[in-house]
Amino acid sequence: MFYTVVKTIAFVLFKIIFRVRVSGAINVPAEGRLVLCANHMSNWDPIVLAAFFPRKIAWMGKKELFEKKIMAIPLSWLGVFPVDRQIADISAVKTALRILKDERVLGIFPEGTRVKEYNPDNAKAGVALLAIKAKAPVLPVFISSTYKLFSPVEIIIGSPEDYAASNPGKLENEKYTELSQDILTRIYTLGG
Repeated sequence: MFYTVVKTIAFVLFKIIFRVRVSGAINVPAEGRLVLCANHMSNWDPIVLAAFFPRKIAWMGKKELFEKKIMAIPLSWLGVFPVDRQIADISAVKTALRILKDERVLGIFPEGTRVKEYNPDNAKAGVALLAIKAKAPVLPVFISSTYKLFSPVEIIIGSPEDYAASNPGKLENEKYTELSQDILTRIYTLGG
């Protein structure tokens, strides 16, 4: 309920202060597990995506966002869960896998932090690992905006890719890195 209210308010607000265009919404599966992977240039990215994406997204967010209760409580209500980016956070991985097992949408920024330009070396191997372990398709999404008042925000949604089906069996860590780089490349290719 809280998510729906916040999403509705954000949708209306962003429609007023930005010129939001979404293309490729037809590529979003109506149901089933899904890993939404997007580029990350601004703190606005997850909020705008959640407001205009047709399904509820459970976001993986840096643990620092949860240090103050005033932020931690509403973030939890919105389905955001913490990840410690400095270690292999097993608790966050288990939470992510549970979300996918429940046939929900997991939102991840493969670069792990905000970046201004494409660099395949920024891709984190855990993105592909989660998608393959959960047998969840990856949905690449590219966001383009300066987020200045009344400026355009373009959200381009690509086609889902099933990395688990095309990579059966046990994989080496290098392969997960390579696949995560492929995911990142697909995201940025959407932006032209």
